[in-house]
Amino acid sequence: MFDNLSSKMDSAFKVLKGENKITELNIAESVKEIRRALVAADVNYKIAKEFTEKVKNKALGQDNVLKAVKPGQLMTKIVMDELVDLMGGQSVGINIKGKPGVILIAGLQGSGKTTFSGKLALYLKSKKGKKPLLVACDVYRPAAIDQLTVIGEQIKVDVYKDPENKNPVQIALAGIAHAQRFNHDVVIVDTAGRLAIDEAMMKEISEVKESISPNETLFVVDSMTGQDAVNTAKAFNEQINYDGVVLTKLDGDTRGGAALSVKYTVGKPIKFISTGETMETIDVFHPDRMAQRILGMGDVISFVERAQDQFSEEEAKRLEKKIRKNKFDFNDMLSQLNALKKMGDIRSLMNMMPGMSKAMKDVDIDDKAFVKVEAIIQSMTPKERANPELLSMSRKKRIALGCGRDIKDINAFIRQFDQMRKMMHKMSKMPMGKMGGMMPGGGKSPRL
Repeated sequence: MFDNLSSKMDSAFKVLKGENKITELNIAESVKEIRRALVAADVNYKIAKEFTEKVKNKALGQDNVLKAVKPGQLMTKIVMDELVDLMGGQSVGINIKGKPGVILIAGLQGSGKTTFSGKLALYLKSKKGKKPLLVACDVYRPAAIDQLTVIGEQIKVDVYKDPENKNPVQIALAGIAHAQRFNHDVVIVDTAGRLAIDEAMMKEISEVKESISPNETLFVVDSMTGQDAVNTAKAFNEQINYDGVVLTKLDGDTRGGAALSVKYTVGKPIKFISTGETMETIDVFHPDRMAQRILGMGDVISFVERAQDQFSEEEAKRLEKKIRKNKFDFNDMLSQLNALKKMGDIRSLMNMMPGMSKAMKDVDIDDKAFVKVEAIIQSMTPKERANPELLSMSRKKRIALGCGRDIKDINAFIRQFDQMRKMMHKMSKMPMGKMGGMMPGGGKSPRL
């Protein structure tokens, strides 16, 4: 996400490295590089030009201020502040009032509305203590109702559906009545999309909104479509006047134009971002954190928040005891891998760590590596998983056959596991003060 933009921004700041102070001459070249970077990221030229003019004026106005700060550092700070302002300034919460509160989800077909509806339901259930109900109002797309049903079963959230009814207004109203009867305090209405904006779709979504009077209307847009996403967001807002935007597929090969432009163009805040396929990969949008990611500073706060959602305190204490006794086994490794997968794809997680985006730029990170490790562990017997020292050559050969890998792959994996276990055991014996800087949670326990 934003790898190319981050790289170009970094190049723009390098123009000022070694300079003693900011001047009109050296700032002009840096600003030109920033404008090119924004346009390459699919930001509208008018927005990019206005943005860089603000940056330039602020930079020149700092000529006699902060003498101890180097020009490159000062420029980074100015650009970050302007990026935060461009993307909305601060995070905006979701509005849920009433019994039940009603949230309407709108967008084009393929934007990820149905998946996001499930993610939002899980977010409200697990983080806000709500009892959500999903309502299937996409009466056109084949298997749309089935998809929402499967998602509901996966996250253990009820789904209201009426496959025989082709009137989305009636279904939405019936869904809200169902929620009132069964004490659901929030209703999420998943509506139909189209491959392109058309009058019939706009009329239908307007009728649904008018009939159910939602507390919150969210427009879901595929961020990979760049400036087209912004244009679509604008057209939808003119018709249904939604409350906020959701950017999906931010873990893909997105250039960032949508995230940077939509608030400026539409005047509505980005409320959520979606960065993966698992139901847990949903984040409240924080402009300051996103600006940090764009400038290669990482987003440690979001990383820690995701980790806290997946690693319980009880599990951390249990693992700490096992690691101190050098008893960490393959079962423990498998449970940690499963938790890590729920946090999102590896590259997006790496980008949350300061400096890692640049360091890993040309490194091919394969999320399927998890699958290979899982296959090896799952080819072991329960006794072997709990006792790694039992793995003799004959057992390794059987495991290799079971997972379809070569014996050298099994040996390499076990060798890496042994090295990791020894390192964690060694770290567990270090003084807590020294360990605190290495371990999440202030040194309470190692977490893979």
